[in-house]
Amino acid sequence: MEITRKAPIGRPRGFDADEALERAMMVFWEQGYEGASLTDLTSAMGITRKSMYAAFGNKEELFHKALERYTEGPAAYAARAMEKPSAREVATAFLTGSVNTTTRPGCPAGCLGVQGSLAAGDSGRVAQDTLTAWRDDGRARLRHRFQQAVDEGDLPPGADPELLARYIMTVANGIAVQAAGGATRSELQQVADVALRNWPPV
Repeated sequence: MEITRKAPIGRPRGFDADEALERAMMVFWEQGYEGASLTDLTSAMGITRKSMYAAFGNKEELFHKALERYTEGPAAYAARAMEKPSAREVATAFLTGSVNTTTRPGCPAGCLGVQGSLAAGDSGRVAQDTLTAWRDDGRARLRHRFQQAVDEGDLPPGADPELLARYIMTVANGIAVQAAGGATRSELQQVADVALRNWPPV
């Protein structure tokens, strides 16, 4: 009786998808959406275009996955900041996290969520819209957290949660741009400290 061996269903890809996505994230972080060519991406990921499309979809889909990885990895400081017990500690942790992430040794300077879409032309419009929504979501989370602080009496009744959220996000985005321009961690931490000097007293 002849035994036929069936090939395993869903053959293993032959590469580490997690590691490949990490490398793609680094390319987008350093070069932005439009600046990152498919050749740059596949070279860094160590795979062919065919493998990239099979595992991650097109460039746009790969960018979405890379941004998710960035949000859960280098930018996870934002979610952790929201859990701090006071609004001032939230703002402090958010800005310090921004400083540390945008000046992290071994990583591109700046923020994927900011540099990723700067100077984007028509071909980068979708990425630009994605990152605008990403930043707006971050601001909305801050606003919600600061509204909670007002409700709990941690911020004064006259404090404007939307304005405070926009202020913190604007400073964080500025920190990212300055970091990409070569500002040091200590210089940017001083900026963060100054930004919080006038935080609304309870």
